[in-house]
Amino acid sequence: MLFPIIALFVGLLLLLWSSDRFVDGASGTAKYFGMPPLLIGMVIVGFGTSAPEMVVSTFAAIDGNPGIALGNAYGSNIANIALILGITAIISPVRVHSAILRKELPILTFVTGISILLAVDLVFSFWNAIYVLVLFAILMTWTIHQGLKKKSDALGLEIEEDMKSSVSLKKALFQLLTGLLILIASSRILVWGAVEIAHFFGVSDIIIGLTIVAIGTSLPELASSIIAARKGEHDIAMGNIIGSNLFNTLAVVGIAGVIHPFSIESETLYRDMFLMGILTVSLFVIGYGFRGRKGRINRFEGSFLLFVYIIYSSYLIKTMVIA
Repeated sequence: MLFPIIALFVGLLLLLWSSDRFVDGASGTAKYFGMPPLLIGMVIVGFGTSAPEMVVSTFAAIDGNPGIALGNAYGSNIANIALILGITAIISPVRVHSAILRKELPILTFVTGISILLAVDLVFSFWNAIYVLVLFAILMTWTIHQGLKKKSDALGLEIEEDMKSSVSLKKALFQLLTGLLILIASSRILVWGAVEIAHFFGVSDIIIGLTIVAIGTSLPELASSIIAARKGEHDIAMGNIIGSNLFNTLAVVGIAGVIHPFSIESETLYRDMFLMGILTVSLFVIGYGFRGRKGRINRFEGSFLLFVYIIYSSYLIKTMVIA
């Protein structure tokens, strides 16, 4: 049992390190070939912070453990809103004032609703996976189009500032390649350790995916959101959460479903996906702002979100212990 625990934590540490290296390499390569800073931030950095979820869920599906893939995706969504945004708002209340983010909030709410509707029959088929991947492609195209139309943006300026000391193409490609290879290897180690632990305790794969794996793969979003909020770059902090949840709901689940269509436990639908939907709607209501009220997530609201996550996690851990 000791070796799977070591594998889990070593895999997680390598996963986080390699995802950061992968983002740096991809950003440097994109800048070398002339990609605008805004698109580097929206597409590459946004993709990179969700790379752990994608790679872990992909290999979990390949290994025949769709529960970890599903739990990782939806557990990360719950952690992003309740845990990460909650902690971020406690540290520095988050304002929502960018027009593009206010467009994405309703889209995230819509996409979350679609994912719940697709799960009502408790089966996520190959064609369901194709449907959400097509929807993801449409949204990515729209995001890139919106980015090209904007002349300036907080996210683009932040990326440009961080990339003033450009690296050579050779170094960027080396970072990209090594980051990707270690990302893949560490994901295999992490999934193996998680599966072995789940089997040892006699709990379902999805419980491990919803807890340890989901929190671990969400750490890049936590770090980047806190740093952005402390700098006053609230659009970046909020954008990390929205972008990651869109990516998890559509791309991560879609890729896993194409590889290994899976059934969904009724408890997953009514407990986890329902909570994800409630949290997403609350984010829309709090963050969007109505009747002239500026969208803002204050410390009280952040504390409430964190409290919800503690209660939810405690219930999942209790389920593990009882099992």
